[in-house]
Amino acid sequence: MIALLFLFVVLNLSAFALIGYDKSLAKNRKRRISENTLLILVVLGGTIGSGIAMLFFRHKTSKKSYLLRFWAIALIQIVVMVLYFYFL
Repeated sequence: MIALLFLFVVLNLSAFALIGYDKSLAKNRKRRISENTLLILVVLGGTIGSGIAMLFFRHKTSKKSYLLRFWAIALIQIVVMVLYFYFL
């Protein structure tokens, strides 16, 4: 259980840092991190870190295609968690 908590924290901190790094790259007009890479971290469990980073860094908050995929993943995760705890 502690290993899962550790993995959760690492994924969310990594997602937060990667969004911040991508924002830095965007400001400096350098090669960016792909949206798919950012969304993979969301799928793996970095939803909270990514969401907080988007608000904190004001990054990817106006890109509708990214937000649609982000919220779709978040909604699927919520549904899975509710079903898991309902049938547990």
